Amino acid sequence: MQEEIARSAIDTFISAFNTSDDSYVTALLSQALTSDVVFWGPLGRSEGIVAVERFVLDIRRHPAGTGTMVRCSAVDMPDEWARYQWVFTTPDGGPRLAGTDVVHLRRSLIDQVIVFAGEIEPSTS
Repeated sequence: MQEEIARSAIDTFISAFNTSDDSYVTALLSQALTSDVVFWGPLGRSEGIVAVERFVLDIRRHPAGTGTMVRCSAVDMPDEWARYQWVFTTPDGGPRLAGTDVVHLRRSLIDQVIVFAGEIEPSTS
C-alpha cells in the first residue's frame, strides 16, 4: 500500500515535466509535494514548491526542445524513503540524461527530493 502511494506521488511529480502547458505545472507539483519540500538538485538545495516549479520549467525549456521525463524503474521503498530511476530525452535524438531520485514521503506527499543526475562510474578498485 505504501509503495502505491509513493508511486502515485512520484508519477504525479514526473508528470509536471511532461504536461502540455506550463500553467499546469504548479497544480501537479501541489498534488505530489508538500509546500515545504526540500529539493536537492544539480544546482544545490532549495525549498518550497516554487523552487521546484522553477527547476521543472527550466527543464521544460531545454534549448534542444521540450523533452520527455519518464520513470524507467520500479519504485523501491524501504519505509518512508523511496528511490527510482528516470530518463529525460529531448526531441529528434537530442541530449539524453538519466539518473536516480531519492524521495522522502510525509503524509502521502514528497517532502524531500534528492536528484542524482548521470550515471555512476564503476569502481576502479
